Amino acid sequence: MYKYAKDSQVTITQLMLPSHSNFSGKIHGGHILNLMDQIAFACASKHSRNYCVTASVNKVDFLNPIEVGELVTLKASVNYTGNTSMVIGLRVESENVQTGIVKHCNSSYFTMVAKGEDGKNAKVPGLILDSKQGVRRFARSIARQEQSRNRSSRFNSSDFKLEDHIELIKSQNAMIELFES
Repeated sequence: MYKYAKDSQVTITQLMLPSHSNFSGKIHGGHILNLMDQIAFACASKHSRNYCVTASVNKVDFLNPIEVGELVTLKASVNYTGNTSMVIGLRVESENVQTGIVKHCNSSYFTMVAKGEDGKNAKVPGLILDSKQGVRRFARSIARQEQSRNRSSRFNSSDFKLEDHIELIKSQNAMIELFES
């Protein structure tokens, strides 16, 4: 079975309240992450028709601060489907209701896994790619998975060669003092 991404897209908008703010008066990043996880769950569950869990989150950069009193809109769409997993693309925007100015605050990718009633991973419907953008997002998800696998093995402690990284580290804000035991 295959489904269109548009059939499981989810958008939520929420007013940011003082109770959502951190000590500097900006909206707490943890609150935004919680909303992101909720919308990723909703989108993945809608696509798979199963309970879903978050397996990983790919890079969360907070691009612009969100102010108390702004409306935050989160948009989620399925970008990729594997056998039991889905990559959900998320976009977070804030809008100042007085000026109408909209800021892009965050984009991220959540990998969600569908779970059956028995608690085991459940097969998910495939994705019908009906636009160039859909194909681009699907292909980018495949490339991101390959990069993640390479990143995981590149710094494996059994394969790590100290001498390959000394010069790079010397150019950073760090000092190396190795003590041999």
